[in-house]
This record gives sequence, structure tokens and C-alpha cells, in this order.
Amino acid sequence: MRAAFAAAGVRGFCFARDIDGDRAVGVAPDAPVVLASVFKIPIALEYARQAAAGRLDPTARYAVEPRFRDGGIGTSGCADPVEMSLRDLVLMMLTMSDNAATDVVLERVGTDAVNATLTALGRTRTHLVGGCAALLASLTADLGVGSLADAAPLLAALTSARLDELAVCDPARTTRGTARDIAELLAQIWRDEAGPPAACAEVRAVMARQVWPHRLASGFDDTHLVAGKTGTLPGWRNEAGVVQTPGGGRYAVAVFTRSTRPDLRHPEADRVIGTVARIAVDALRPPTLAP
Repeated sequence: MRAAFAAAGVRGFCFARDIDGDRAVGVAPDAPVVLASVFKIPIALEYARQAAAGRLDPTARYAVEPRFRDGGIGTSGCADPVEMSLRDLVLMMLTMSDNAATDVVLERVGTDAVNATLTALGRTRTHLVGGCAALLASLTADLGVGSLADAAPLLAALTSARLDELAVCDPARTTRGTARDIAELLAQIWRDEAGPPAACAEVRAVMARQVWPHRLASGFDDTHLVAGKTGTLPGWRNEAGVVQTPGGGRYAVAVFTRSTRPDLRHPEADRVIGTVARIAVDALRPPTLAP
């Protein structure tokens, strides 16, 4: 795994565990990392827990107000008024990483509630500081610009040292976690230990519909089932998810990469997430007898 990270030109952090056993493997699994949009997993979990408890109505409809839209994917880029059910907003949040949908959901469930649930589940190294709008506002403020469009050319020209100065790139100042914490959270969701079984099942089902195949899933063929959530910020490319093998093994995997390059496109860093995940899962599979 270390060799794969080095070949891709990134610093890597990984933790993978057998969900139904004790075997685990990792590289710097307890080092703080920037979660980026991986933080949408605990938001979805908190929504599902509150819905299962009857505190939220999944079918209630909410407007995606202009203040939430950043011009990105899904409802974030819509030009006209948008209204969706809460559960469909969660779908958009997890499957395509819709930032506006995320912030509508987070406003309903509450950041404090998400953090309280993480603490109650023992995921004390993972902490949210706010939603997507807050993270992006921090980025534009650090760059001294008023919008993401104005930030793009500045980001492309950033040096490694300047990249490190951005709050959203520093785990000490932004939404953070560790590879171990996130993989353990996924194991709890997959074992129905993170909330009522119906809540855990809802999170699992939506994560299995993620549309992005270029990171975690790139390490596996179609005989494997992959449910995941990506995360991206300048210099950070991540994905956490669960891989189910043809034999029925279930493995929670969290891979985070840190690059000195702020490039919008970094295919080597994307690919190594799948490569490292495959190495980890292969190492955790039970030994088989030779033919």
C-alpha cells in the first residue's frame, strides 16, 4: 500500500477491516485527515436515525434555497427553484455528492446532533465543523475572493506551502476524522450497530447507488459489490466504503490521499484509492487452499 501511494505521488492514509471478523490492515490509520465530502456519511446516518425514531418525516418537502447553491453538481447547479423530499435530498447527497442537498439535510438534523451521535458510537476522532457552504466560504475567504469561480485560477497556481495554509486543507481547522474512525463507522452501519436496523439499511442502500466509479470501485470488477462515498478538496482525494466479495466477505475500507498539487484532475491519485483498497481487501480475505 505504501508503495502504491508513493508511485501515485501522494501521501496516503488507509484502514480496512473485516466487518464480520477481527482482521484489519492500515497505513497511518490514526493520523488526522480532512474528510471533505466523506462527512456526508454521518449526516445521512443521523437523518436515518431521526427518521426511524419518528422525529423527521422522510417525505416532507424542502426548498433548496439559492443560499445553498454553489453552482456544482445536482441541485447545487440548478438555475430554477427546486423542492424535494428529505429522503430524495439524502439520495442526491450520497449518490452524486450534491452540496446544496447536503446543507438542506444538515440544517434539518443539526450539526450538534451529528457530532453527538459520532461520540456516542465511539467515533471520537471524527468531528464536523459545519456544512458545505461553510467549508467553501472558508476556502474563498482564505483566498481573498468572493466566489468559487474566482477561486479556480488562484487554486490552480497555489504552491504546496500555500495549499497547506488553507483551513479546509488542515485537519486541525476543518471537518476531520481518521481512516480507522471512518471504516469503523461503516462497519457499525453494516452490522446494524449504528442505529435502528431500518436506519442502517437505508444508509447502506443509498451508498450502494453512488455514481462515481473512478476511485474505490476502480479496484474491483463487477463480481464485487461496492458502496461508497467520495470526498474532494484541494490536495485531498478520498473515498470510504464497503466492498463485498463474491464469496460474501464484507470489508469496510477508508482511503484518504494528500497531494502537494491542487489540480482539479489527478487521475493517479484517483486510481490509487482503488488500488490500495484492492490490496487491503485481498490481504484480509481468508486464506484458501491451493487447488
